[in-house]
Amino acid sequence: MKQFSRLITSVLAASLLAMGLSGCGTSADTASSAAASTSSGSFRTVDEIKSSGQVTIGVFSDKAPFGYVDENGDYQGYDVEFANRIGTDLGVKVNFVSVDPASRVEFLETGKVDIILANFTVTDERAEKVDFALPYMKVSLGVVSPDGSVITDVSQLDGKTLIVAKGTTAETYFEKNYPNVKLQKYDQYADAYNALLDGRGDAFSTDNTEVLAWALSNPGYTVGITSLGDTDTIAPAVTKGNSTLLDWLNEEIKSLGTENFFHKDYEDTLAPVYGSSSNPDDLVVEGGVVD
Repeated sequence: MKQFSRLITSVLAASLLAMGLSGCGTSADTASSAAASTSSGSFRTVDEIKSSGQVTIGVFSDKAPFGYVDENGDYQGYDVEFANRIGTDLGVKVNFVSVDPASRVEFLETGKVDIILANFTVTDERAEKVDFALPYMKVSLGVVSPDGSVITDVSQLDGKTLIVAKGTTAETYFEKNYPNVKLQKYDQYADAYNALLDGRGDAFSTDNTEVLAWALSNPGYTVGITSLGDTDTIAPAVTKGNSTLLDWLNEEIKSLGTENFFHKDYEDTLAPVYGSSSNPDDLVVEGGVVD
């Protein structure tokens, strides 16, 4: 994925810092109550979702271009396009609920949402608590830092402060592999980026796709490490044991693959950021099959 470092500058700078929580669906409180009122207790079956006329989906509100709230208060982004298609194919309205990285598992466990589509990287630890459907993206970690002191190798972070978002693979990766790196943790991505802009840390690490997009919109910052750790997959998640919704999502992802839905989603939401010189095959997974 190193070619991402050569991508052209484009739009969506303002949307990265958008923090509104209201969008195309109901408020988080209303949506949470709807999801929690189920005959199954902590989750709703596909039939219950269809009968209610709405599906509650957790997405990011501050992680452009994957999930963010625009200047009109509407949810936008790669994950949001997928969420809207899920609603269409279920025949129900989509209620969006804003989540932060650390709350994704909790929101499923407590029935506040039916599905999480918030750039959720599949890990063994998370799979013990939630059920992941087939993947629709692949990603690795990246590190962004100021141009005046660009971090190009992890060894340069030894003894320095690295900003991360709580509950992310970046947090887990550095805690496990680089204990000498001081981690400064934030609940929200917007807060983490503000910390970098304010000079409270030496660098910030999260998915390489996201830091590259942010650096394109923020002159003075460079992604010196464009690919770190293993290539992981990103997938929808449902509450543990919700087999009817899991099976429906797996069939949905397979079906969408026959029409190259995720490549179209990429062109609509990610290509304007990464530029025409990028290769969508470095990110997109069709039909749940990783090449």
